[in-house]
Amino acid sequence: MRLTAKHIVWLKVVLHLAAFLPLVWLFWAASQGYFSADPAKDIQHFTGRMALKLLLATLLVTPLTRYAKQPLLIRTRRLLGLWCFAWATLHLTSYTLLELGINNLSLLGQELVTRPYLTLGGISWLILLALAITSPQLMQRKLGRRWQKLHNCIYLVAILAPVHYLWSVKILSPQPVIYAVLALVLLAWRYKKFRQWLR
Repeated sequence: MRLTAKHIVWLKVVLHLAAFLPLVWLFWAASQGYFSADPAKDIQHFTGRMALKLLLATLLVTPLTRYAKQPLLIRTRRLLGLWCFAWATLHLTSYTLLELGINNLSLLGQELVTRPYLTLGGISWLILLALAITSPQLMQRKLGRRWQKLHNCIYLVAILAPVHYLWSVKILSPQPVIYAVLALVLLAWRYKKFRQWLR
């Protein structure tokens, strides 16, 4: 069955809900005290994992569009990318406010420089910020060919963000490894594109 524009509208509604409802759950869980003895870490990990899930979903759209022969699916990629940025911003904000504290915001720059895993996370967030700012069609038209080159930086985020997660976990855990493997699979899916760049 070929998806129509109407199907895509409903799919976008579902994707918006899927990206937004975890935020509702997060506030509810925090208010009910459902987190561990270190709720700040729990919130940071939850927001970070949501950003990673949406990053992987964003990367999945293009190959899925191609192999499922559903060209209209590509219209969901921007939505997922913006939600990925939103959750990455929540992740950074939760670290800044809950870990450092509102009275120690000046420490953020120092932390980002002195802790390598935070540096990777900070670089990933800055790239996502640039992609979010330039995602509207108006910016796409203004940037022309440079737009695609800039948005190819999502592949760099797909490398840095899972490494950031792996590095931030003090003990080897299967969850960050799974995210890293999935990111590698989605990048490997694009090997032809990367080979063209190397020519």
